Amino acid sequence: MPRGIADGQHGEIDPRACDLAGDLAGKLVRRLDPSAGRSVMVALNHDATTTMRPPRLDFAAINAAALRDLPSILSRWLPDGKVIAGREYVARNPRRADRTSGSFAVNTRSGRWADFASGERGGDPVSLAAFLFGLSQIEAARKLALMTGVT
Repeated sequence: MPRGIADGQHGEIDPRACDLAGDLAGKLVRRLDPSAGRSVMVALNHDATTTMRPPRLDFAAINAAALRDLPSILSRWLPDGKVIAGREYVARNPRRADRTSGSFAVNTRSGRWADFASGERGGDPVSLAAFLFGLSQIEAARKLALMTGVT
């Protein structure tokens, strides 16, 4: 087995193939994932076992998919809102005690959003989801990817 290559069956490094497994901890290696039928990147742990690295998120694809369906998504996330001027969706901000709509707006074409009362703002649907639901950008992107069917 070549030096530092995972054995593919158990996700472990063959100790004969690597004398310095401890020194390789945290390094990435490519491993065949039989369930996916392709190779994936895995991280080496200190005990020479491997951990699957989650696939990279394509933020641009996720945002593009969400933009295509943004008015529908906004009607679910902000049900009391409405479209004005053909492209601005205005609603009450659910993150604070907002009694009237108008100070929280989302541009349905670009995905830019702002709460003009608090000064919080963002530039895309992923940042909007993160803001509205108290998620990290990565968590919001994963949830939006599932919602829009982006793989």
